[in-house]
Amino acid sequence: MGRCGECQAWGTVIDQAETVGLAPRGVSAVKITDARAARPITEIGAESVAFWPSGIAEFDRVLGGGIVPGAAILLSGEPGVGKSTLLLEVASRAAATGQRVLYVSAEESVSQVRLRAQRTGALQASLFLAAETDLATILGQIDEVQPHLVIVDSVQTVSSTLSEGLAGGPSQVREVASTLIRVAKDRNLPVLLVGHVTKDGSIAGPRLLEHLVDVVLQFEGDRQTALRFVRAHKNRFGPTDEVGCFEMTGEGIAEVADPSGLFLSRARQPVSGTCVMIAVEGRRALPVEIQALIVKTQAPQPRRVVNGVDGSRVAMLLAVLERRVNMKLSEFDVYVSTVGGIRITEPGADLAIALAITSAYRDLAFPITQAVVGEISLAGEIRPASSSKQRVAEARRLGFSTVIDSEAVHLREAIRMAFASSTAERIEVPVF
Repeated sequence: MGRCGECQAWGTVIDQAETVGLAPRGVSAVKITDARAARPITEIGAESVAFWPSGIAEFDRVLGGGIVPGAAILLSGEPGVGKSTLLLEVASRAAATGQRVLYVSAEESVSQVRLRAQRTGALQASLFLAAETDLATILGQIDEVQPHLVIVDSVQTVSSTLSEGLAGGPSQVREVASTLIRVAKDRNLPVLLVGHVTKDGSIAGPRLLEHLVDVVLQFEGDRQTALRFVRAHKNRFGPTDEVGCFEMTGEGIAEVADPSGLFLSRARQPVSGTCVMIAVEGRRALPVEIQALIVKTQAPQPRRVVNGVDGSRVAMLLAVLERRVNMKLSEFDVYVSTVGGIRITEPGADLAIALAITSAYRDLAFPITQAVVGEISLAGEIRPASSSKQRVAEARRLGFSTVIDSEAVHLREAIRMAFASSTAERIEVPVF
């Protein structure tokens, strides 16, 4: 290599090892120095990971405690979900503590970012803005500012002269990401990259991008609602089962420290077709209301529409209810949804979905003080869900007096227990 990929200077790359022979397939073997010599794992000291808080507790929760120096973090999400707003808030909180932050916007001008920062109250003297799409210029900005944190929005819009193709192509994304990650490791500088997603929700660009970074975060949420969630799909420094909850407001993005009441309807009277479950997201237990609606149909293929739950899981539960509980659901259109826009994929939601469908089928309501949790097998048996004690404790704290979990051996017994605790009579639906 005659030209350095970072500083773009010629003749600065020198050999660091001496070739001592040829390995198989023509790969040159190098002479190992004492500094690089392999050592027994017992002789290698364990260095603890040093986190520094970003100032946003929900964001730090997902990261495992905070931002790690030298870490490469990829934040992906749909267009318009609020990725830039979230990272601008992270940059502002970090700059407020005295850290020098470089925010590189490759999609907006500095005036547009400044207007957003003024609206959200993110103006800080230690926050530096740059609108650049050339990788070499961004590296020059890093040398000039000497920041403690770098944010690049987004990696698909930055291009390098050392790679062919247009910005956003596989070769360009690979070259840009590799160079920025190498700078992060060499300078112990945390780098946050924004990534676009495809129609199916996966990260756009080569899959190599996910393997190169240390942390992969997914920013989720419906643009029609104010709730947003951050999940970690990969984290080399912490757990991947945590979730951060945020709310989009007119002044920017705000943390939701206790989202216990966000996923419940505001109905004060029992309503048929509803059931509350206690879900576990990371280390927090959340009450989530499952709603079901059943409509008689004459179509040969009844509709199965789901929102916020796994469609294949609902289809399996419908088959279990029809075979094991003798509910003729093949004659009805079935609609199942969660409240608040949260998505539940864990098997512990099976019992709540089944009871919500049963409540809608029989037009009987469960009491609002009842919560359930449990997994249902194809034989109709109720299996205990993970973190059962934590779920029950959270249900008691929130005022749920009746909790149905793995005490019922079979689904029929769980339905009997649920309706036995119900005091509501059949609901008469008015005709307009």
